Amino acid sequence: MEELAEVLRSRGLRLTAPRQLVLEAVYRLRHATPDQIHADVAERAAGVNITTVYRTLELLEELELITHAHLSHGAPTYHPVGEHSHAHLVCRGCGSVEELPTSTLDGLSGELLDTRGFRLDIGHVALFGLCGKCAPEGASC
Repeated sequence: MEELAEVLRSRGLRLTAPRQLVLEAVYRLRHATPDQIHADVAERAAGVNITTVYRTLELLEELELITHAHLSHGAPTYHPVGEHSHAHLVCRGCGSVEELPTSTLDGLSGELLDTRGFRLDIGHVALFGLCGKCAPEGASC
């Protein structure tokens, strides 16, 4: 969490317990909604309310320590930045989320850039379908 302290200090901000707890929860949970992060933080510190969690998530994303993706129709899902960039495979059957290496989308990303001048933000990409356990054998989408 030294990185968080340094980033905050460089912006004239303090490292508070709620900020540290929220960042730790994001790293621990990997892909979590604000409510899930709040529940995790509340197990460790009773006084942190959901509004503080939302504000902290917004700040941490602004500081580029975390990012979010929309993996369902509900709240965004937050995950750490920097370890490795990835897209998401989301099963509509069981709700599982798998990380997909960005290299898998290199062809699509390159084609979009070449043909449309569009730069794909792969960290926000979520592909929806059915995982191997939920898809009927031999079925195609």
